[in-house]
Amino acid sequence: MITVEVPLAGGRSYPVVIGPGAIDAMLTVLEPVSRVAIVTQNGIGVEVETDGEQRIFTIPDGESAKTLSTIGDLCSGFASWGLTRGDLVVGIGGGVVTDVAGFAAASYHRGVPVAHVATTLLAQIDAAIGGKTGVNLPEGKNLVGAFWQPAAVFCDTDTLTTLPDAEMRCGRGEMAKYHFLGGADIRDLNLDEQVARCVEIKARVVAADEREAGQRALLNYGHTLAHAIETTGIYGMRHGEAVAVGLVFAAELAAAMGRIDSDRVAEHRDIVDHYELPPALPSGTDDDELMAAMGRDKKAIDGLTFVLDGPDGVEPVHGVDADLVRKTLDRVR
Repeated sequence: MITVEVPLAGGRSYPVVIGPGAIDAMLTVLEPVSRVAIVTQNGIGVEVETDGEQRIFTIPDGESAKTLSTIGDLCSGFASWGLTRGDLVVGIGGGVVTDVAGFAAASYHRGVPVAHVATTLLAQIDAAIGGKTGVNLPEGKNLVGAFWQPAAVFCDTDTLTTLPDAEMRCGRGEMAKYHFLGGADIRDLNLDEQVARCVEIKARVVAADEREAGQRALLNYGHTLAHAIETTGIYGMRHGEAVAVGLVFAAELAAAMGRIDSDRVAEHRDIVDHYELPPALPSGTDDDELMAAMGRDKKAIDGLTFVLDGPDGVEPVHGVDADLVRKTLDRVR
Protein backbone atom coordinates (compact mmCIF):
# COMPACT_ATOMS: atom_id res chain seq x y z
CA MET A 1 0.00 0.00 0.00
CA ILE A 2 1.24 3.50 -0.89
CA THR A 3 0.06 6.65 0.88
CA VAL A 4 0.62 10.09 -0.63
CA GLU A 5 -0.13 13.17 1.46
CA VAL A 6 -1.69 16.14 -0.33
CA PRO A 7 -0.49 19.25 1.54
CA LEU A 8 -2.84 22.23 1.85
CA ALA A 9 -2.68 25.77 3.22
CA GLY A 10 -2.41 26.24 6.96
CA GLY A 11 -0.47 23.05 7.56
CA ARG A 12 -3.42 20.82 6.67
CA SER A 13 -3.17 17.74 4.49
CA TYR A 14 -5.11 14.63 3.54
CA PRO A 15 -4.02 11.12 2.58
CA VAL A 16 -4.46 9.36 -0.75
CA VAL A 17 -4.23 5.62 -0.10
CA ILE A 18 -3.22 3.63 -3.20
CA GLY A 19 -3.04 -0.08 -3.88
CA PRO A 20 -5.02 -3.35 -3.92
CA GLY A 21 -7.59 -3.35 -1.10
CA ALA A 22 -7.14 0.36 -0.31
CA ILE A 23 -10.79 0.65 0.74
CA ASP A 24 -9.99 -1.57 3.73
CA ALA A 25 -8.10 1.39 5.21
CA MET A 26 -11.22 3.55 5.46
CA LEU A 27 -12.09 2.57 9.02
CA THR A 28 -8.64 3.50 10.30
CA VAL A 29 -8.21 6.69 8.23
CA LEU A 30 -11.64 8.33 8.57
CA GLU A 31 -13.07 9.77 11.78
CA PRO A 32 -16.23 8.00 13.03
CA VAL A 33 -19.53 9.78 12.27
CA SER A 34 -23.24 9.12 12.84
CA ARG A 35 -24.31 9.09 9.17
CA VAL A 36 -22.52 8.36 5.89
CA ALA A 37 -24.22 9.42 2.65
CA ILE A 38 -22.91 7.20 -0.16
CA VAL A 39 -23.13 8.86 -3.59
CA THR A 40 -22.64 6.39 -6.42
CA GLN A 41 -24.04 5.07 -9.71
CA ASN A 42 -25.76 1.87 -10.73
CA GLY A 43 -23.29 -0.80 -11.72
CA ILE A 44 -20.33 0.48 -9.67
CA GLY A 45 -20.73 -2.48 -7.33
CA VAL A 46 -18.24 -1.33 -4.70
CA GLU A 47 -19.30 -1.48 -1.06
CA VAL A 48 -17.40 0.10 1.81
CA GLU A 49 -17.41 -0.40 5.55
CA THR A 50 -17.68 2.80 7.59
CA ASP A 51 -18.66 3.83 11.08
CA GLY A 52 -22.21 5.14 11.26
CA GLU A 53 -25.46 4.47 9.45
CA GLN A 54 -25.19 4.43 5.65
CA ARG A 55 -27.69 5.53 3.04
CA ILE A 56 -27.06 5.20 -0.70
CA PHE A 57 -27.89 8.04 -3.10
CA THR A 58 -27.70 6.93 -6.73
CA ILE A 59 -27.10 9.46 -9.51
CA PRO A 60 -27.53 8.92 -13.29
CA ASP A 61 -24.75 7.43 -15.38
CA GLY A 62 -22.39 9.47 -17.56
CA GLU A 63 -21.97 13.20 -18.03
CA SER A 64 -25.76 13.61 -17.91
CA ALA A 65 -25.42 13.37 -14.12
CA LYS A 66 -23.31 16.52 -13.94
CA THR A 67 -26.15 19.04 -13.69
CA LEU A 68 -27.41 21.51 -11.11
CA SER A 69 -30.62 19.50 -10.86
CA THR A 70 -28.60 16.47 -9.69
CA ILE A 71 -27.02 18.61 -6.98
CA GLY A 72 -30.46 19.82 -5.91
CA ASP A 73 -31.80 16.27 -5.74
CA LEU A 74 -28.85 15.11 -3.64
CA CYS A 75 -29.06 18.02 -1.21
CA SER A 76 -32.81 17.48 -0.80
CA GLY A 77 -32.13 13.82 -0.07
CA PHE A 78 -29.46 14.75 2.48
CA ALA A 79 -31.85 17.16 4.20
CA SER A 80 -34.71 14.65 4.30
CA TRP A 81 -32.42 12.11 5.93
CA GLY A 82 -31.11 14.63 8.46
CA LEU A 83 -27.46 14.74 7.36
CA THR A 84 -25.49 17.28 9.40
CA ARG A 85 -22.13 19.03 9.18
CA GLY A 86 -20.81 16.42 11.59
CA ASP A 87 -21.56 13.60 9.15
CA LEU A 88 -19.81 12.47 5.95
CA VAL A 89 -20.46 12.17 2.22
CA VAL A 90 -18.55 9.41 0.39
CA GLY A 91 -18.37 9.39 -3.41
CA ILE A 92 -17.83 5.90 -4.87
CA GLY A 93 -17.15 5.83 -8.59
CA GLY A 94 -15.34 7.62 -11.36
CA GLY A 95 -14.77 11.28 -12.11
CA VAL A 96 -18.45 12.07 -12.59
CA VAL A 97 -19.26 10.76 -9.12
CA THR A 98 -16.37 12.53 -7.40
CA ASP A 99 -17.23 15.83 -9.15
CA VAL A 100 -20.91 15.58 -8.19
CA ALA A 101 -20.47 14.18 -4.68
CA GLY A 102 -17.82 16.80 -3.93
CA PHE A 103 -19.97 19.69 -5.17
CA ALA A 104 -23.03 18.43 -3.27
CA ALA A 105 -20.92 18.14 -0.10
CA ALA A 106 -19.50 21.63 -0.62
CA SER A 107 -22.98 23.08 -1.14
CA TYR A 108 -25.07 21.29 1.51
CA HIS A 109 -25.03 23.22 4.81
CA ARG A 110 -22.29 25.29 3.10
CA GLY A 111 -19.93 22.36 3.49
CA VAL A 112 -19.90 18.86 4.97
CA PRO A 113 -16.87 16.53 4.90
CA VAL A 114 -16.40 14.33 1.85
CA ALA A 115 -14.19 11.34 1.06
CA HIS A 116 -13.77 9.61 -2.29
CA VAL A 117 -13.38 5.98 -3.30
CA ALA A 118 -12.06 6.33 -6.85
CA THR A 119 -12.93 3.31 -8.97
CA THR A 120 -11.56 4.36 -12.38
CA LEU A 121 -8.04 5.22 -13.48
CA LEU A 122 -9.17 8.73 -14.43
CA ALA A 123 -10.56 9.37 -10.96
CA GLN A 124 -7.56 7.84 -9.19
CA ILE A 125 -4.93 9.95 -10.91
CA ASP A 126 -6.90 13.14 -11.47
CA ALA A 127 -10.58 13.75 -10.77
CA ALA A 128 -10.69 12.67 -7.11
CA ILE A 129 -7.51 14.54 -6.16
CA GLY A 130 -7.24 18.25 -5.45
CA GLY A 131 -10.70 19.36 -4.38
CA LYS A 132 -12.07 20.67 -7.68
CA THR A 133 -15.76 19.83 -7.92
CA GLY A 134 -18.45 20.89 -10.33
CA VAL A 135 -21.13 20.29 -12.92
CA ASN A 136 -21.68 21.22 -16.53
CA LEU A 137 -23.82 23.81 -18.29
CA PRO A 138 -24.98 23.62 -21.91
CA GLU A 139 -22.29 26.22 -22.63
CA GLY A 140 -19.39 24.13 -21.35
CA LYS A 141 -17.90 21.59 -18.94
CA ASN A 142 -17.42 22.27 -15.22
CA LEU A 143 -18.54 25.90 -15.41
CA VAL A 144 -20.28 25.74 -12.01
CA GLY A 145 -18.58 24.28 -8.97
CA ALA A 146 -16.51 24.82 -5.86
CA PHE A 147 -13.13 24.01 -4.36
CA TRP A 148 -13.79 21.49 -1.59
CA GLN A 149 -10.92 19.32 -0.42
CA PRO A 150 -11.72 15.74 0.62
CA ALA A 151 -10.90 14.27 4.00
CA ALA A 152 -9.21 11.34 2.23
CA VAL A 153 -9.11 9.52 -1.10
CA PHE A 154 -8.91 5.76 -1.57
CA CYS A 155 -7.53 4.47 -4.88
CA ASP A 156 -8.17 0.75 -4.74
CA THR A 157 -6.40 -0.58 -7.80
CA ASP A 158 -8.35 -3.85 -7.54
CA THR A 159 -11.32 -1.92 -8.94
CA LEU A 160 -9.42 -1.32 -12.18
CA THR A 161 -9.18 -5.01 -13.06
CA THR A 162 -12.79 -5.16 -14.28
CA LEU A 163 -12.85 -1.85 -16.16
CA PRO A 164 -13.47 -1.99 -19.91
CA ASP A 165 -10.61 -0.71 -22.06
CA ALA A 166 -12.62 2.38 -22.99
CA GLU A 167 -12.62 3.43 -19.33
CA MET A 168 -8.90 2.73 -18.99
CA ARG A 169 -8.24 4.94 -22.04
CA CYS A 170 -9.93 7.80 -20.21
CA GLY A 171 -7.30 7.51 -17.51
CA ARG A 172 -4.40 6.90 -19.84
CA GLY A 173 -5.03 10.25 -21.52
CA GLU A 174 -4.50 11.98 -18.18
CA MET A 175 -1.49 9.79 -17.44
CA ALA A 176 0.04 10.90 -20.74
CA LYS A 177 -0.38 14.51 -19.60
CA TYR A 178 1.67 13.92 -16.44
CA HIS A 179 4.68 12.89 -18.55
CA PHE A 180 5.05 16.57 -19.46
CA LEU A 181 4.53 17.88 -15.93
CA GLY A 182 7.60 16.23 -14.43
CA GLY A 183 6.68 12.57 -14.78
CA ALA A 184 9.02 11.39 -17.53
CA ASP A 185 9.55 8.12 -15.62
CA ILE A 186 5.86 7.13 -15.42
CA ARG A 187 5.71 4.69 -18.30
CA ASP A 188 8.47 2.56 -16.73
CA LEU A 189 6.54 1.95 -13.47
CA ASN A 190 3.98 -0.68 -12.52
CA LEU A 191 0.34 0.39 -12.27
CA ASP A 192 0.24 1.10 -8.52
CA GLU A 193 3.43 3.15 -8.82
CA GLN A 194 2.06 4.97 -11.87
CA VAL A 195 -1.03 6.00 -9.94
CA ALA A 196 1.08 7.13 -6.99
CA ARG A 197 3.47 9.09 -9.22
CA CYS A 198 0.58 10.93 -10.88
CA VAL A 199 -0.93 11.71 -7.47
CA GLU A 200 2.43 13.02 -6.26
CA ILE A 201 2.67 15.40 -9.22
CA LYS A 202 -0.87 16.63 -8.79
CA ALA A 203 -0.37 17.02 -5.03
CA ARG A 204 2.69 19.20 -5.64
CA VAL A 205 0.77 21.48 -8.00
CA VAL A 206 -2.28 21.66 -5.71
CA ALA A 207 -0.08 22.54 -2.74
CA ALA A 208 1.37 25.48 -4.68
CA ASP A 209 -2.01 26.70 -5.95
CA GLU A 210 -4.95 25.21 -4.07
CA ARG A 211 -7.62 27.45 -5.64
CA GLU A 212 -6.33 27.68 -9.20
CA ALA A 213 -4.98 31.22 -9.05
CA GLY A 214 -2.16 30.44 -11.48
CA GLN A 215 0.09 27.39 -11.45
CA ARG A 216 -2.75 24.89 -11.10
CA ALA A 217 -3.81 25.70 -14.66
CA LEU A 218 -0.87 23.50 -15.69
CA LEU A 219 -3.05 20.50 -14.85
CA ASN A 220 -5.25 21.52 -17.77
CA TYR A 221 -2.47 20.78 -20.25
CA GLY A 222 -4.17 19.42 -23.37
CA HIS A 223 -7.62 20.17 -21.96
CA THR A 224 -8.62 23.34 -23.81
CA LEU A 225 -9.22 21.52 -27.08
CA ALA A 226 -10.28 18.37 -25.21
CA HIS A 227 -13.08 20.16 -23.40
CA ALA A 228 -14.15 21.82 -26.65
CA ILE A 229 -14.40 18.39 -28.29
CA GLU A 230 -16.43 17.08 -25.34
CA THR A 231 -18.67 20.15 -25.15
CA THR A 232 -19.86 19.61 -28.72
CA GLY A 233 -20.89 16.11 -27.68
CA ILE A 234 -21.13 14.82 -31.25
CA TYR A 235 -17.75 13.30 -32.02
CA GLY A 236 -17.92 10.19 -29.86
CA MET A 237 -14.58 10.78 -28.10
CA ARG A 238 -14.15 9.91 -24.44
CA HIS A 239 -12.27 12.25 -22.12
CA GLY A 240 -8.87 10.55 -22.24
CA GLU A 241 -8.99 10.29 -26.02
CA ALA A 242 -9.87 13.99 -26.30
CA VAL A 243 -7.01 14.89 -23.93
CA ALA A 244 -4.58 12.90 -26.08
CA VAL A 245 -5.62 14.87 -29.17
CA GLY A 246 -5.37 18.04 -27.08
CA LEU A 247 -1.79 17.20 -26.08
CA VAL A 248 -0.72 16.73 -29.70
CA PHE A 249 -2.55 19.92 -30.67
CA ALA A 250 -0.88 21.89 -27.84
CA ALA A 251 2.54 20.61 -28.91
CA GLU A 252 1.93 21.54 -32.55
CA LEU A 253 0.67 24.97 -31.51
CA ALA A 254 3.71 25.55 -29.28
CA ALA A 255 6.00 24.56 -32.17
CA ALA A 256 4.18 26.93 -34.54
CA MET A 257 4.81 29.72 -32.02
CA GLY A 258 8.52 28.83 -31.79
CA ARG A 259 8.27 27.67 -28.19
CA ILE A 260 9.44 24.07 -28.77
CA ASP A 261 11.17 22.15 -31.56
CA SER A 262 10.05 19.22 -33.71
CA ASP A 263 11.75 16.68 -31.43
CA ARG A 264 9.57 17.78 -28.54
CA VAL A 265 6.47 17.50 -30.73
CA ALA A 266 7.57 13.99 -31.68
CA GLU A 267 7.91 13.16 -27.98
CA HIS A 268 4.28 14.15 -27.43
CA ARG A 269 3.18 11.94 -30.31
CA ASP A 270 5.30 9.07 -28.98
CA ILE A 271 3.73 9.23 -25.51
CA VAL A 272 0.21 9.36 -26.97
CA ASP A 273 1.06 6.37 -29.16
CA HIS A 274 2.54 4.51 -26.16
CA TYR A 275 -0.86 4.61 -24.46
CA GLU A 276 -2.63 3.61 -27.69
CA LEU A 277 -4.54 6.88 -27.84
CA PRO A 278 -5.66 8.84 -30.92
CA PRO A 279 -3.37 11.69 -32.07
CA ALA A 280 -5.83 13.38 -34.46
CA LEU A 281 -9.21 15.07 -34.50
CA PRO A 282 -12.03 12.90 -35.81
CA SER A 283 -13.26 13.65 -39.30
CA GLY A 284 -16.07 16.14 -39.62
CA THR A 285 -15.04 18.39 -36.74
CA ASP A 286 -16.21 21.97 -37.18
CA ASP A 287 -13.52 24.61 -36.60
CA ASP A 288 -16.02 27.37 -35.82
CA GLU A 289 -17.70 25.22 -33.21
CA LEU A 290 -14.39 24.25 -31.60
CA MET A 291 -13.11 27.83 -31.65
CA ALA A 292 -16.25 29.10 -29.94
CA ALA A 293 -16.00 26.45 -27.24
CA MET A 294 -12.29 27.16 -26.64
CA GLY A 295 -13.09 30.86 -26.33
CA ARG A 296 -15.38 30.06 -23.38
CA ASP A 297 -12.68 28.09 -21.55
CA LYS A 298 -12.33 29.02 -17.87
CA LYS A 299 -8.65 29.94 -18.33
CA ALA A 300 -9.46 32.52 -21.01
CA ILE A 301 -8.60 35.98 -19.68
CA ASP A 302 -7.30 37.93 -22.67
CA GLY A 303 -8.45 36.21 -25.83
CA LEU A 304 -7.72 32.55 -26.54
CA THR A 305 -5.70 30.94 -23.74
CA PHE A 306 -3.81 27.64 -23.88
CA VAL A 307 -1.45 25.78 -21.57
CA LEU A 308 1.62 25.29 -23.76
CA ASP A 309 5.04 23.73 -23.50
CA GLY A 310 8.08 25.96 -23.82
CA PRO A 311 11.71 26.51 -22.87
CA ASP A 312 10.74 26.97 -19.21
CA GLY A 313 8.25 24.12 -19.19
CA VAL A 314 4.48 24.07 -19.44
CA GLU A 315 2.69 27.37 -18.71
CA PRO A 316 -0.50 29.28 -19.57
CA VAL A 317 -0.21 31.52 -22.64
CA HIS A 318 -2.83 34.22 -23.21
CA GLY A 319 -3.90 36.03 -26.34
CA VAL A 320 -2.98 33.28 -28.81
CA ASP A 321 -3.61 34.26 -32.44
CA ALA A 322 -6.89 32.77 -33.68
CA ASP A 323 -5.65 32.22 -37.24
CA LEU A 324 -2.68 30.23 -35.92
CA VAL A 325 -5.04 28.13 -33.82
CA ARG A 326 -7.15 27.34 -36.90
CA LYS A 327 -4.07 26.35 -38.89
CA THR A 328 -2.97 24.07 -36.05
CA LEU A 329 -6.39 22.42 -35.95
CA ASP A 330 -5.81 21.51 -39.58
CA ARG A 331 -2.46 19.94 -38.67
CA VAL A 332 -4.07 17.56 -36.18
CA ARG A 333 -7.06 16.62 -38.32
